[in-house]
Amino acid sequence: MKLFFVFFALLLFGGLGYVLWHVWCVLPFQKWMKWCIIAVLTLCFATMFLNFGLTDRMPLGLASWVYDIGWSSIFVLLYLFITFLVLDLGRLVRLVPKAWLYHNGITAAAIFVLILGLFIYGNIHYNDKYRETLTLTSTKLDGQKRIVMVSDLHLGYHNRRAELERWIDLINAEKPDLVLIAGDIIDMSIRPLAEEKMAEAFHRLQAPVYACLGNHEYFSGEPAAQRFYDEAGIHLLRDTTVVTGDLCIVGRDDRTNRHRKPLADIMRGADPSKYTILIDHQPYHLEEAEQCGIDFQFSGHTHYGQVWPISWITDATYECAFGQWQCGNTRYYISSGMGIWGGKYRIGTRSEYLVVELAPSPTLTEGRDSQ
Repeated sequence: MKLFFVFFALLLFGGLGYVLWHVWCVLPFQKWMKWCIIAVLTLCFATMFLNFGLTDRMPLGLASWVYDIGWSSIFVLLYLFITFLVLDLGRLVRLVPKAWLYHNGITAAAIFVLILGLFIYGNIHYNDKYRETLTLTSTKLDGQKRIVMVSDLHLGYHNRRAELERWIDLINAEKPDLVLIAGDIIDMSIRPLAEEKMAEAFHRLQAPVYACLGNHEYFSGEPAAQRFYDEAGIHLLRDTTVVTGDLCIVGRDDRTNRHRKPLADIMRGADPSKYTILIDHQPYHLEEAEQCGIDFQFSGHTHYGQVWPISWITDATYECAFGQWQCGNTRYYISSGMGIWGGKYRIGTRSEYLVVELAPSPTLTEGRDSQ
């Protein structure tokens, strides 16, 4: 783990140095003006480190600005790195003239417009929540039900109460019978949720809510997270099951808890005659659900990388990083999340909520009609 952090730090600061050098070279200004721009970019990047414990000591409004600027700088750095890397490769194969990269106002303006336009689009795309629908049928179901499933709300300094209220309106508009949340309701700190009384907002949901913990609930402090769930009226499932009608909802504790129960042990108390839905925040070892006879698993956590090309990394990391999957008779959906961690941008991915229509299988319906 230490080697990973050392490698990540070298990559991060190496990338920053690479970008700042190219910015210095391409700007057609006097040295003092270049130094000012470099200083501003470095300060924005350095602001990121204030998010490790110091934001809780700031006024809420200032903390939100620090959060947005600090974490957004990571994404800006990523796309500036890609842009300059493409230009350097183009120069290497003699497709890009050297003059484009040195004291060139046209190149500098083009890069600025490109990055600005990309992030304006990313923010608009993030705020436009995608409604994904899925129909599931089974002989275990007696009647039709609608369930709204969401994950990764990441409520905190960036996703404030006003945004949560808007998401709740979207969920209530579906008139669901149940709402399932697959972890990471909380981002990094419980403080903004408490100050804005976000627990009150959850009481506006017009259906029972069941949820499991995510890794960020542990980052924010698991005892405080559990108290928030209680105050919000959310039924927290930690390696437990609950039966509601012809459904059995199974909620796993997050794998951050190394002492969580094996899924097979949890399922010993489940009724196999019920249609079983598993909510498990992190989509690792998907075969376990199939081996335990789960009908449907809903997970989140991956965000599908949030922005391209990080989605390539999540594709390489997980058996299924996003969307529908099937293993044997078990179906899965891995959500890219309703909210987001860090900067509020979606580039090449989407913020979504899942509307699941449950219905008896046609064979069961036909059998009843013929009687």
